[in-house]
Amino acid sequence: MMPSTIVVRPAPGKKSRAIVRLGAITVPAAIGRSGRTVIKREGDGATPIAAMRLLSGFRRGERNGRLATSLPIRRIRPDMLWCDQPDNASYNRLVRAPFGASHEEMRRSDGLYDICLVMDWNISSRARYRGSAIFFHLIRPGYEPTAGCVAVSLRDMRRLLPHIRKGTIVRVL
Repeated sequence: MMPSTIVVRPAPGKKSRAIVRLGAITVPAAIGRSGRTVIKREGDGATPIAAMRLLSGFRRGERNGRLATSLPIRRIRPDMLWCDQPDNASYNRLVRAPFGASHEEMRRSDGLYDICLVMDWNISSRARYRGSAIFFHLIRPGYEPTAGCVAVSLRDMRRLLPHIRKGTIVRVL
């Protein structure tokens, strides 16, 4: 079995580009538009420099069948949302529609969350305004920056998934 740590290193040239490595697998990635930070704040566009456990994941069923991973993966339903309003009791939690507070739709039309892995950033121990919805998900065309997540291509995600399980660490350097 491959090592259980995914290392995310900055790539030379652009603060929003990174290199992801898991064992012998090395792939390009995008990170936050503001680069990386040790002091993560809601809406800052930065990827936290941290070691984050993978907790679970989501998949868009009609676009992605069964995934080759031992990480618990749930099929995304149309009513699944993720609360990103810091003063709400459900901040940085999966919620269901209808939901009045600020949120992200998990079932996105752009496909970014067709495969979406939940990293334990501000989840096990939540603090308001420390950042929400920090995921490991699919990339935008051209490796455009994320809002603070780590993103890879569908092909590369499929290469990584068989070696990922609950508790795998994503270490952003």
